[in-house]
Amino acid sequence: MFKKVTIVGLGLIGSSMARGIKEQGLAETLVAADRDQDVCDKVTELSIADEVTSNLEEGVKESDLIILAVPVGAIEDVGKAIGPFLKPNSIVTDTGSVKQSVVDSLQPFLPDSVHLVPAHPIAGTEFSGPEAGFSELFHGRWAILTPLPETSIKAVEKITALWEALGSTIEIMGPKHHDLVLGITSHLPHLIAYTIVGTATDLEDDVKSEVLKFSASGFRDFTRIAASDPTMWRDVFLHNRVAVLDVLQRFTEDLTALQKAIRRGDGDYLYKVFDETRDMRKQIIEMGQAEYAAAPGMADASPAGTPPVVAPHKGSASSG
Repeated sequence: MFKKVTIVGLGLIGSSMARGIKEQGLAETLVAADRDQDVCDKVTELSIADEVTSNLEEGVKESDLIILAVPVGAIEDVGKAIGPFLKPNSIVTDTGSVKQSVVDSLQPFLPDSVHLVPAHPIAGTEFSGPEAGFSELFHGRWAILTPLPETSIKAVEKITALWEALGSTIEIMGPKHHDLVLGITSHLPHLIAYTIVGTATDLEDDVKSEVLKFSASGFRDFTRIAASDPTMWRDVFLHNRVAVLDVLQRFTEDLTALQKAIRRGDGDYLYKVFDETRDMRKQIIEMGQAEYAAAPGMADASPAGTPPVVAPHKGSASSG
């Protein structure tokens, strides 16, 4: 499919893509580029790439496809670094869970002859680092592409074929629409999880110990989501603030309505809301989005009924 592919950032997503690309024979040469030398050493040990380098500029030279699997906050620095070294007609794509800011961050640094096809695989676990990756991560999951109107159709078709070969189903939408949809399905649930677990963390020690001891499945699921990479999620909320604040306002209004119903003893209203949300769960099951398995040998898979976790990246192009 490609002569040379470079993956920048070998965290969970990047290393999973590397494994899938190798298994499917999608690149004649696969290069892993990460500024973290420890990550490079681990990738070399795992033998999941043909070449490994901590020099991003050297890593992207003569590549037909460059995949930026780094936190959203690192995208601009990476684009600035690699832009002058990209060959004409190469394709740049990414894996970030925010799309409009990726477009805004990359476009100024990419030559006119380079094709940008932003992407977001809706897949992940709370595990991180190149050792956490596995090629089946994307099987049966969505990969959302957010090309711009001027993006080459052939470039979009190539990225579509890449993700389909990795096992994903493709959806195409605009970057801003993507950010709103993911603000509801992923970003808000993470914000809620961080808040709930934070509340439990601030409890008195004796109460906190009982919370840990008697954690029901709901709280355990929240702790799993809240275990996601803090650097990545800090970047997500800062770079998708408009959409997140919009859905957060709607959520706050709904939560206030439930608070009033509980105070008034309005059981009919509570039942109506709970019944409607149960219907949403049924629809998710019918669409095949309820179950999710972690890497072989990893005990803590994403439990049924929880939102897909956007994968954290330990390995990244940034030194931080």
